Amino acid sequence: MLWPRWIFLRALGLIFLSAFWSLASEIQGLIGPRGLLPAGEYLEAVSRALPSLRAYWAAPTLLWLGSGRVALGALVWAGLAFSVLLTLNLWPRLACALCTVLFLSFVAAAQDFSGYQSDGMLLEAGFISIFFAPRGLRPGLGAADPPPRLAWFLLVWEWLRIYFESGVVKILSGDPQWRTLTALDHYYENLPLPTFIGWYVQHLPQGFHAACVVVVFVFELALVWLALAPRPLRLACFFLVSPFQALIILTANYAFLNYIVLALGVLLLDDAFLRRAGLRTPEVAAEPRHPAFRWAGNVVLGWVLVATLAVAPTIARHLWRPLLWPAIALEPFRIANPYGLFAVMTEERLEIEFQGSQDGVTWVAYPFRHKPQDPLVAPGIYAPYQPRFEWNLWFAALADWRQYPWVLVVEGRLLEGEPSVLRLFAGDPFGGVPPARVRSVLWEYRFTSLAEKRATGAWWKRWERGPLAPPLQRGTDGRIRAYGPGVE
Repeated sequence: MLWPRWIFLRALGLIFLSAFWSLASEIQGLIGPRGLLPAGEYLEAVSRALPSLRAYWAAPTLLWLGSGRVALGALVWAGLAFSVLLTLNLWPRLACALCTVLFLSFVAAAQDFSGYQSDGMLLEAGFISIFFAPRGLRPGLGAADPPPRLAWFLLVWEWLRIYFESGVVKILSGDPQWRTLTALDHYYENLPLPTFIGWYVQHLPQGFHAACVVVVFVFELALVWLALAPRPLRLACFFLVSPFQALIILTANYAFLNYIVLALGVLLLDDAFLRRAGLRTPEVAAEPRHPAFRWAGNVVLGWVLVATLAVAPTIARHLWRPLLWPAIALEPFRIANPYGLFAVMTEERLEIEFQGSQDGVTWVAYPFRHKPQDPLVAPGIYAPYQPRFEWNLWFAALADWRQYPWVLVVEGRLLEGEPSVLRLFAGDPFGGVPPARVRSVLWEYRFTSLAEKRATGAWWKRWERGPLAPPLQRGTDGRIRAYGPGVE
């Protein structure tokens, strides 16, 4: 298991690197002192609501030590540095631990901007890998420190649960699109961040999409259990499921989610198989480990295993409450998570656009970096990069703005010309002079047909659906107020 571990940990380092790199340009605008959901204000609210020790457990973050611009910048740059060390196999166990702690520090304070299943996947994999990684600075594979079997099992168990629980929630959700095999008919255009390859796949016949739904259920509910089968079936499972993930990467931008699943899948391989590919494994004796450390590690990993069983779909409601305590205790740390992707499929694509005006007549849109906006611009492939601001706008467009009040904060920050929030966009259309009014408008988008694409060159067609949140304006006294019909 030395080569699979080595490959997996290098991939994990690169995934952490992509996560912190994505935060480098966004963290100030998201949770900085003048951001959309300031971490400092959130932690103050937690400390007022809970006694000190309970507050630290409920929000396990280093940002309790400071949440200003310097602290947030230090968190990101430290995360980037330790991600590089993990990728280069330098002090892998220490680097993995620090990457996990630093990423948890962001997730625990980011509120709406860290509610993704991919964040939980990375934290769970990172925590288990602290026990899986070699100790200290070691050349090559770190072969003198073989991985604990329980840590290997928990990583494979995470991989299996991501698939299987996603299949279970599709059935439990009751969404008729899964039952009628139409769930993928408009899937590619309704993703948070579509790709141009998805545009072409969308136009394949409906029979193709229906067949893909069947394949999804076969893979998620049945095939992935071969991960626990004897070696030949486990290897077959890897070679069947990994291309499935690669195709998802090409047709959808799910940040680092699919890369985590791909990396975890490598652990289905073994040294004997990779030796046939020319990766020679050195033969060395295992390094002794103090029984107390081995026992403590097994207790912690056993706790995680029990917690993952307790949070599985439909299980928790049938368990005696004391059996839920391991999961409840670990919940703030996001290292024992329920998974379940695409339980209900979105049937329309709504997009929020922020517009500014100096006179209330001519409105200019703030350009996004990655989201669909200009119908003539092809959707790109950005993963594993994750633009959290634009990703969350996709969710906000599907709900009432009061469920996402930071949308109104965006309007206010644009009126103020706040630099950290302006950096969340591709540019400032007002050249550093804030507009007098800002509004948010809702649009409906659809992929163009093949004929429309040939005739116009457009990838999208769109229709305005009307305003979203109340528009804001700067008064003559400099104060920001809502205006419009029904606003006093």
